[in-house]
Amino acid sequence: MANLLNAASIMMCPHGGTVSVITRNTKVMLAGSLLLSASDTFTVAGCALAGLPTPSPCMQVQWVTPNVRSQALGDFTLSETSVGLCVATNGAVQGTVLVNFTQTQGSGI
Repeated sequence: MANLLNAASIMMCPHGGTVSVITRNTKVMLAGSLLLSASDTFTVAGCALAGLPTPSPCMQVQWVTPNVRSQALGDFTLSETSVGLCVATNGAVQGTVLVNFTQTQGSGI
């Protein structure tokens, strides 16, 4: 079982951008922070691809593999093994999100 993601989890795009989350969850806590789900809004700031001659930085994360057997408030949860794609404003997939840190008190599949 993999560690679940919560609002204190640290995620990045493959180019060093920082992922921020706006969650709809206001009730379910895990290790002192709100539990994250696949339908939350994940944005990326500071992607290194912004400075190229043709800027195409990662702007958001779209989760394609959440925890299909673990739900909270009717939505699939996310874990360190979930797959999220970092996407540019033009829809181009730039790589997968990197989960650098998450809590270790709760897990799911």
